[in-house]
Amino acid sequence: MKKIHVLVGLAVGSMVLSACGTGGGGNTAASPTTAASTAAVPSGGKLLIWADEKKAEAVKPVAEQFGKENGVTIEVQAVTKDLQSQFVTASQAGNAPDVLIGAHDWIGNLAQNGAIDPVQLSNTSAFDPSTIKAVTYNGQVYGTPYSRENLVLFRNTALAPNAPTSVEDMVSNGKSLKSSGKTTEIMAQQVGQNGDVYHMQPLLTAGGGGIFATDAQGQADPKKVIIDSPESIAAMTKIQKLGEKGDGALKRSIDDKNAISTFTSGKTAYLVSGPWAIADIKKAGIKYDISAIPTFQGGKPAQPFIGVNAFYVASKGKNKVVANEFVSNYASTDAVQTAMFNGEPRPPAQTAVLTKVSATDPDIQKILDAGKDGAPMPSIPEMGKVFDPVGKAQANIVGGADVASTLKSAADAVRQAIG
Repeated sequence: MKKIHVLVGLAVGSMVLSACGTGGGGNTAASPTTAASTAAVPSGGKLLIWADEKKAEAVKPVAEQFGKENGVTIEVQAVTKDLQSQFVTASQAGNAPDVLIGAHDWIGNLAQNGAIDPVQLSNTSAFDPSTIKAVTYNGQVYGTPYSRENLVLFRNTALAPNAPTSVEDMVSNGKSLKSSGKTTEIMAQQVGQNGDVYHMQPLLTAGGGGIFATDAQGQADPKKVIIDSPESIAAMTKIQKLGEKGDGALKRSIDDKNAISTFTSGKTAYLVSGPWAIADIKKAGIKYDISAIPTFQGGKPAQPFIGVNAFYVASKGKNKVVANEFVSNYASTDAVQTAMFNGEPRPPAQTAVLTKVSATDPDIQKILDAGKDGAPMPSIPEMGKVFDPVGKAQANIVGGADVASTLKSAADAVRQAIG
C-alpha cells in the first residue's frame, strides 16, 4: 500500500465552523500492530478527529501513526467549548468530523440526533465490563471506551491519617480540626450557587435517594422520576443537616473554581473530587490518600457516577470506512489506550493496559476501588433535563430551603421538560 504524507493539525483555541453557526499528552506511544485490519482500509483520503484540547493532544501521535500505516491524511482538531453541541450542529449542517472523542453520557443525545453510528467491537472481553455497559445504548455498542473515572475522597494524611468510617465520622473529625485552628473548612465538595448533581450523587445515594428508577435491565427509566420520592426526601434531609444551617460541611461558596484549591492550600483535610485533581494535589506537595466516599451511619453505599470516555464514529462523516477501522479496531490497541492514559491519567478501559499502568501508579487501583459501588452516568437524553432544576434544588437545600417542597418543584420541572 502506498504511503502518503500525514498532516496532523491541532487547532488550539476556539473553533469557527463554517456553515455550522457556531464534560502531559504529548507522549508518543509505541506503534500498535494493525496488520490484521489495515488491508481493509482504503489508501488516501482524510480522517478528521474532534476532541477537547487534552484529548486532542493525547491522540495526536497515535493518530499520526495510523495515518502513516494506512496512507491516510489525519487532522486532529481541538474544540475548546461545547464540543457535544458543536458536534451535533456540525452534523446537521453537513460539516461533521469523522471521529469524535468524548463522554459516554452524550450517547443518548447523539444517537437521538442521528449523529453517531453503532460500532462492532470484536474484543469486548478485553475491556472492563462497566465501560462496555456505559457505551451501550438501546442494546447497541456505540463507541470504543478508553478510560473511566469516578469521584473519590481525598484526604490529607498529615491531618487525617485514617479513612473515615462514615459521613458522620468525617464531619466530626473535620469539625475538630477546624476548632483547633488546623483547618478552616470541614470538607471541600463543590456545590456552588446552582448546585452540582454529579458531585451530590454519592451522598444522595448513600441516603437512599436517586434521580430515576431503573428498569429490568438496570437502565435509568425516564418515565420514573424519583427526585421527590420519600427516599430522596430523607436523603436530602440528611444532606441539609450537613449544610449551611447545620454542620456547615457543605457550602454554596465552595464550587468548581475553589474546591480543589481549598484542599491543596491546606484549608481542609477532605476533598470530594476525581482523578483530575491529582496533578494539583501532587504539585502542592500534599501527602494524600484515596478512599471511597463514605456513607451515612446505617446508610446505603455511596454510589458515585462512573464516567467513561470513548471514541465514536460520526454518522455524517465523509470517510466512514476509515473511521470505523480507527474506532472499532485501532482505538482498542494497547498503544492508543496507553497514549490516552498518558494524556489524562484515568483508569484505562482496556484491562491489559489497566494492569500495566496500575503496577507503577497505585492511585489508579484506589480510584477503581473507590468507585466499585458506582454506576455509569445515565446516557439517556432525558438526563440533560435534570442538571439545572435538580442542581439548583440541591443548592437551595444546602442553604436551608424546605426539602420536600423544593424537591417536588424540581421533580415537576424535570417531568414537564421530559414530557
